[in-house]
Amino acid sequence: MPANLTPEYLAADRKFKEATTPEAKLAALEEMLATIPKHKGTEKMQADLKRRIAKFRTEAQRRKGAARARPFYHVEREGAGQIVLVGAPNAGKSSLLAALTNAQPEIAPYPFVTRVPQAGMAAFEDVQIQLVDLPPVSPESAEGWLYAIIRGADGALVVADLADGDVLASTEQVLELLEGANVRLVPPDAGRAPGAVPAVFVAAKLDTPGAAEALAVFREVYGGRLPVLPVSAEQDVNLAELRRTMYEMLRLVRVYSKKPGKKPDLEVPYILRRGATVLDAAAVVHKDFAERLRYARLWRKGEIEGLMVGRDHPLQDGDVLELHV
Repeated sequence: MPANLTPEYLAADRKFKEATTPEAKLAALEEMLATIPKHKGTEKMQADLKRRIAKFRTEAQRRKGAARARPFYHVEREGAGQIVLVGAPNAGKSSLLAALTNAQPEIAPYPFVTRVPQAGMAAFEDVQIQLVDLPPVSPESAEGWLYAIIRGADGALVVADLADGDVLASTEQVLELLEGANVRLVPPDAGRAPGAVPAVFVAAKLDTPGAAEALAVFREVYGGRLPVLPVSAEQDVNLAELRRTMYEMLRLVRVYSKKPGKKPDLEVPYILRRGATVLDAAAVVHKDFAERLRYARLWRKGEIEGLMVGRDHPLQDGDVLELHV
């Protein structure tokens, strides 16, 4: 007997696949159980959902006990990727976090205000990216766990303060400390080699007096090492471009689904790594689709309209797929 799964169930199934925390996965499973059609054809699926829910609830209880022992610097990963704010004391990292996310960090005109990681979610169009403000990189404050977080991130924004009269010296000190801790920063277009962290320089406080002159010197000295993006958190200068830069650093593609004879669902994309194929997308939509996929039709804005493609066809950001099984 066919399952005849409802749109509500399929939406909950997508939430489960896109969830990045155990709590979110459990909530999605419970929603799947509540919305799955109750008939003989779904009895096995219902039993499987109940088993998985019980497993997640048991693990959640264990985590509650373990959470008490978690180090203070632990950051639970969320969203499509994690990008960290790195810089010298008082460089303007917290102001950027506040301007780009829903977080409300403490901001003050003196250094070392940020002593533990603070995270917020930065939106780029229909994608949420986790942005983490870290304590400053300096000889007085940087510890081993700080460098470990940077090495494990998907990307880094190295914040340089254009209002700092010694911005070149402070930037050089940050870079030396990172290199001494085996943090290797590379341009985003270099790809993600083992041990390398994609990074850009964010030249902050562009609205301050003398910032344009400081930016020209900074670009001359460091522009050949990493891309330099000047911004102002106070006046919202280039923040939209910074959001796009963050997304491109993650090297992702968004793929949207379309049912035969229906309009595409452009609300919530499936998030895949760059280089993904039609088969990869089918596996994310539903494991059965990957096993039974015969072909797909592809829509690509301004280029392709309903082209029949095979399993190995590469995908680009913004593609719309109609899967046929």
